[in-house]
Amino acid sequence: MSRRRFAVVPIALLAVAVTLGSASAAAATPHAPPDDWVWPLAAFRIERPFEAPAHRYGAGHRGIDLRGDAESDVRAPAAGTIAFSGVVAGRGVLTIDHGGGLVTTLEPVESDLRAGTAVAGGEPVATVSLGGHAAPGALHFGVRLDGDYINPLLLLDDVPRAVLLPCC
Repeated sequence: MSRRRFAVVPIALLAVAVTLGSASAAAATPHAPPDDWVWPLAAFRIERPFEAPAHRYGAGHRGIDLRGDAESDVRAPAAGTIAFSGVVAGRGVLTIDHGGGLVTTLEPVESDLRAGTAVAGGEPVATVSLGGHAAPGALHFGVRLDGDYINPLLLLDDVPRAVLLPCC
């Protein structure tokens, strides 16, 4: 009996594969992914990837955490309307409704914008603050499609190239 060998794959790629593998979520949904999305930070590294939960209420990480420069403004990832701006459980939260069932949440942040304010994609909307589950100085970027969290990487171009590690 031969044994198969598997390579180690970063969790971010597995989350994308799981999301796309479920009947090709992007193709099965009536929503076409927008092509004008930008990263919420201009210069950053991914500190913690999206980790899809096993079921709707299961453990996971429903977004990605980005670490940028201390002076970086947080940008709107796409055009939309501020749906919520305020403090939740001791951390600043900014929620943007992009229409078509897509909503992003950025936290922890400080923002002077109020609900109902229209924003353009790439427009500065906040600064990174402290609080919540993200490490100090990191920005949590979550995206929901029709109320369900999806991997933000599915909406962004210029995703950092994956590096496969040798097995065994």
